[in-house]
Amino acid sequence: MSMTKRFGLAGVVFLCFAVPAFAGAPASYPETPATPGSQAAPAAAGPSSLSWSGKGIACGLGMGLALIGAGIGFGKIGASALDAMARQPEVAPRVLTGMLIIAAMLEGVALAAVVLAFVVGNSSPF
Repeated sequence: MSMTKRFGLAGVVFLCFAVPAFAGAPASYPETPATPGSQAAPAAAGPSSLSWSGKGIACGLGMGLALIGAGIGFGKIGASALDAMARQPEVAPRVLTGMLIIAAMLEGVALAAVVLAFVVGNSSPF
């Protein structure tokens, strides 16, 4: 199966399962203040069913993309470092130091992205 077909199939599956994210509850309007001498309107009841929020889906996608990006980055860092060490063994300690610094920065960015996605996802009321 070609990559175009795979992405197309993934997009169709995503759109089919993402429909509940767009089925939010209707907007509630603030109550109008009662005029003197009239009775206030009763408060409107909330939705009777649980409505899905797009925040949860965004949280899952954000975490997944952050971890996929970090995995690809770690793979490229490791492959390039091993290639450089194999070509020039005398500079292996310097390459290792640079690889560890870059890996630590990548880990920090990936962790920050996952924490941010988790915080945003947990703020949703569903």
